Amino acid sequence: MEGQDRVPDEWSVGGHRFSSRLLMGTGKFQDAETMVGAVLASGAQIVTVALRRVGRNPREDDMLGPLGELKGITLMPNTSGARNASEAIRAARLGREICGSPFVKVEIHPNPHHLMPDPIETFEAARVLAAEGFVVMPYMPADPVLAKRLEDVGCASLMPLGSAIGSGRGLATAEMLRLILREARIPVIVDAGLRSPSEAAAALEMGCDAVLVNSAVAASGDPIAMASAFARAVGAGRDAHRAGLMPQGGGTALATSPLTTFLSGEGS
Repeated sequence: MEGQDRVPDEWSVGGHRFSSRLLMGTGKFQDAETMVGAVLASGAQIVTVALRRVGRNPREDDMLGPLGELKGITLMPNTSGARNASEAIRAARLGREICGSPFVKVEIHPNPHHLMPDPIETFEAARVLAAEGFVVMPYMPADPVLAKRLEDVGCASLMPLGSAIGSGRGLATAEMLRLILREARIPVIVDAGLRSPSEAAAALEMGCDAVLVNSAVAASGDPIAMASAFARAVGAGRDAHRAGLMPQGGGTALATSPLTTFLSGEGS
């Protein structure tokens, strides 16, 4: 009923429950202070960290130190920079040892000119890591066939791209995302290409479980304010999906006023 508290809208990844549907990346920020401020403003509970920026010993660019001090944050090491399954598997194992987190974002893009994920190597790495007990969250092309294959080998979620990494082209893969959503039994998280909070809201309205953003926040004029804007947009998009969008019309206008017939003089 109106005015009553709604049931908490949590979601689950690999048996771990979260309330925030905005995941954050930690690359491209001008400094650690800005990055931490943006993470806090976003309300994100899952934060991905590139292993090349995390070390066993404190360094100026070590991201693990400041993030490790934040409460309620699950670190998700990613294998960015891996060119094949073997490199990704090795990086994932190292990430679990350093961060103590079972989560891993499998990210394999051998071509530095377009950074598109390699579907064959991604599948192989995901298969091995899922069998080893990792919570595997693969960055992947928006391919419905690959999505089912990854689900079948035990991935905890699917992370199809909205458009190319860092391109800011938004939901260019929207039609393929809808096909993935139609069949998926695990969470679908749009990763890469989002530029604006409105695009994040559209992904949630579509039925995606969450979005992951990095460049859209880090490369904005005010990363902390932008992180907050994304958080509100994700919440609005999820609320709209739960409420149910109105059907689209067939190309003709439909009057909304119940007085239309009376005002037109019909029936008199």
